[in-house]
Amino acid sequence: MNKGYYEILSNVKIAPDTYEMVLRGDTSSLSNPGQFINIALEGLYLRRPISVCHYEEGQLTIIYKTVGKGTKQMAAMTAGQQLDVLCGLGNGFDTSKAKGKKAAVIGGGVGVPPMYDTARRLIAEGVEVTAILGFATKDAAFYIDKFEALGAKVMVTTDDGTMGIHGFVTDALKQTDCDYFFACGPQPMLRSLHRTGISGQLSFEERMGCGFGACMGCTCHTLVGTKRICQDGPVFPTEEVSFE
Repeated sequence: MNKGYYEILSNVKIAPDTYEMVLRGDTSSLSNPGQFINIALEGLYLRRPISVCHYEEGQLTIIYKTVGKGTKQMAAMTAGQQLDVLCGLGNGFDTSKAKGKKAAVIGGGVGVPPMYDTARRLIAEGVEVTAILGFATKDAAFYIDKFEALGAKVMVTTDDGTMGIHGFVTDALKQTDCDYFFACGPQPMLRSLHRTGISGQLSFEERMGCGFGACMGCTCHTLVGTKRICQDGPVFPTEEVSFE
């Protein structure tokens, strides 16, 4: 983990209430797709955890949805402004577990962004990847072309049927021959994926206090004991997770 000020290079709207922000700063503490940053915002006590969509040396991209005061404050920011950021938090996805398998990367809504670098890493490692992207409606969809540009097979689901498969990501998964998955999204989606019985890794979305395991505010129960989502996660193998 490192702490510092990151310069906003761009901050653009890519779908209703959804923004892509590119930051310049130290990315040396990032090692796995699925890690996150924690952003301090003026007048707000708790930092805002945001998954990293893509990173390279000296630059990272995040995608966020405006759902509260913090993200609305971020949406009003422009290039040249700086953000106080804790970078390189969480464990991220272990892509080595998909070696020799056909993998699905599955994102629901704002769970889509961390799946981009996950797909990118998997493809670089020689894994055949199907990207299953779930949205509420066609207007909410984003990054489909970017996943296609990586070389992934892309399947889109929408709740209202305005684009792709009318249904949920599990409906799309049933139409593939994937035998391993990586997923991020709302808990009902993760629960449904867990019930398929296919092995994989689940990234949990959770409100956090500190973001690095000190406050114990995001603990959860697993089959192997109590875990901190920010420090021990946010990614957990399906074999450890219980939704009881």
